[in-house]
Amino acid sequence: MSPELDTDPSAFPSAPPASLDDPEVIVENDWRAFQEVERTTDHWDRPGWSDEQRSYYWMHTFPDPGELLQRTEHCQHVLQHLGMDPVPADGLHVTVLRVGAADQVSTAQLEHLLDLTQELPVTAFHVLAHPLAGSRGAVRYSLTPWKPLIRLHAALHAAGKQAGVPGGAPTTAFRPHLGIAYSNRERSAAAVIDAVAPLRSLPPVPLHFTAVDLVELRRQDRAYRWRTIRSVPLPSAAPSRAPFV
Repeated sequence: MSPELDTDPSAFPSAPPASLDDPEVIVENDWRAFQEVERTTDHWDRPGWSDEQRSYYWMHTFPDPGELLQRTEHCQHVLQHLGMDPVPADGLHVTVLRVGAADQVSTAQLEHLLDLTQELPVTAFHVLAHPLAGSRGAVRYSLTPWKPLIRLHAALHAAGKQAGVPGGAPTTAFRPHLGIAYSNRERSAAAVIDAVAPLRSLPPVPLHFTAVDLVELRRQDRAYRWRTIRSVPLPSAAPSRAPFV
């Protein structure tokens, strides 16, 4: 059973969708929240982050992004006149959960955390990446459905608490998404929203979550880069029985 999500001013969208399964409801909730943004922010202007900062995160990465990369590069080309910072081909990722700053997590804690996540109560799953919406600081795909991603977040959050790592935002504030370009200045959001709107008619891209990666994340040249510490496979779901005829 998935945890309930709360309205949270620090999350975007602040209010979760009415359904965590229905793609139309999730996509519309993301788009409505993006339409209400009046000004973009500089994504890179974040206290505590510097080029020297290293932090551990759970992410889903795409060593072979295939169709996702084709769709992303098309969208980035259409939006290039906005002057945003495009996510590079080898930088596409879904952030699942922060573990903690590298200088606040010991090697023993990392090893304990990895031991705890070898048998996550989450099976492999599929989601769709829908073009396109955004936030105050990025343009991004909406992901559907949310429930399997929320279950994964909750399981990793529970393992983190048991391992004693600092952790990140609670599952109640989790808002799954996949960024393709970051805002690098403050300005009126109207031009960004108008440029994104025509891309919403593109078909979604299927994504397969068969593993989750523990990475050491850094910022470099206005992009996120990482070193993968370990990729934790998600077990395959048991095949469903054929219905009786």
